[in-house]
Amino acid sequence: MALEFPQIDPIIFSVGPLSVRWYGLMYLIGFAFAMWFANRQAAKPNSGWTKDQVSDLLFYGMLGVILGGRIGYVLFYQFSYFIENPLYLFRIDQGGMSFHGGTLGVITAVAIFSWTRKKSLLQVGDFVAPLVPVGLLAGRIGNFINGELWGRVTDVPWAMVFPTGGPLARHPSQLYEAFFEGLVLFLILQWFIKKPRPAGSVAGVFLLGYGVFRFCIEYFRQPDAQLGLFADFISMGQILSLPMIVGGLGLLIWAYKQPQQVKTAKA
Repeated sequence: MALEFPQIDPIIFSVGPLSVRWYGLMYLIGFAFAMWFANRQAAKPNSGWTKDQVSDLLFYGMLGVILGGRIGYVLFYQFSYFIENPLYLFRIDQGGMSFHGGTLGVITAVAIFSWTRKKSLLQVGDFVAPLVPVGLLAGRIGNFINGELWGRVTDVPWAMVFPTGGPLARHPSQLYEAFFEGLVLFLILQWFIKKPRPAGSVAGVFLLGYGVFRFCIEYFRQPDAQLGLFADFISMGQILSLPMIVGGLGLLIWAYKQPQQVKTAKA
């Protein structure tokens, strides 16, 4: 027995040739939350942030997510196809975004913003980190509605038969990711920023938390068909999560070993 997959039309409505899709709406929800939460944090006394700075940072971040996500997907998951068809990079109508690529894009955007605004890279990273998990939660729900990125075959009571996943029941791994990488990581970060923390530690918690959650959930998620498992053991998602785990842990250790650092303001 398997749960019935809810048949939700990926298109909310269409106007002429233009269609509004749930997945696109989820991106808007993520960006809207980031804008609201960032302005809320900036409005607190001695935050060191202005509304104009927040607007500029979010613009940089949005570009980082979109460009990094697309470039990362093509290079990490479709590199062979890209070599044969370079214009595939621009075929966003065919879908394909990578969170790890988006992360690299955001890190690049944060670095550029910090350099141009003469702000501490670590403090900007700490400001950005709590903005991300809600967008992850929304994005994974969008994946679920689209019936994509489903999990491995299983017989657990909550397994589902996905329209594009064949006749066998599978883990609804999109919902696992929405819960852990989205909701749980958001709550962890909200708890962590309740007190002043060493500069860089909030970003470290985010990198470590996401990396661990994603690495573990990859055992339930179906590997990409064009890649499979490397050495029949590890997926591309796990390979890309390892640097996040190591980097996040290293950043946390480094942050707490700095005696004269500036503390990240509490929430």
